[in-house]
Amino acid sequence: MAEDAGYVHATAWKNAYDGIVPKEFLDNFTPEKRTEAFRKILQSAEEEHYIINMDGRPMGILTIGKSRDSDAGEERGEVYGIYLLAEYWGKKYGKRLMDFAISRLKELGYSTVSLWTLEENQRARVFYEKYGFVPDGAKKELNLGKTMTVVRYVYKMPDKL
Repeated sequence: MAEDAGYVHATAWKNAYDGIVPKEFLDNFTPEKRTEAFRKILQSAEEEHYIINMDGRPMGILTIGKSRDSDAGEERGEVYGIYLLAEYWGKKYGKRLMDFAISRLKELGYSTVSLWTLEENQRARVFYEKYGFVPDGAKKELNLGKTMTVVRYVYKMPDKL
């Protein structure tokens, strides 16, 4: 599972963040390094991890759980990561994956869901907004070879899914 997650994560990052994140950072964001990271990450009982396969090959990953934000209450879950390989973009797989995430977080008792995305990642932001997530004004900075801003989006669960 760690190998598949590492492959999808690194490959999806390189495609999604090309032209946004510095090339040097992306060049070092390898499947091998992400596999090692996922070997540790997958041991966490705090998160749920999913690998999505198509024809026996990994095509996406999803990580969800309780919100890690200090200002979140017990009612907020979080989509920590949702990634698809580029060849699956624009084919409704992302929506299906988000549908699953929202449904599962609702099952876990959360009434709202948050996620963080790079401010410059317009493709993802359009997807999240189309889904019903709204930016709540929270921002923080990350160093990804240069200082970058991430913005928080929040989704209020409907009464019925």
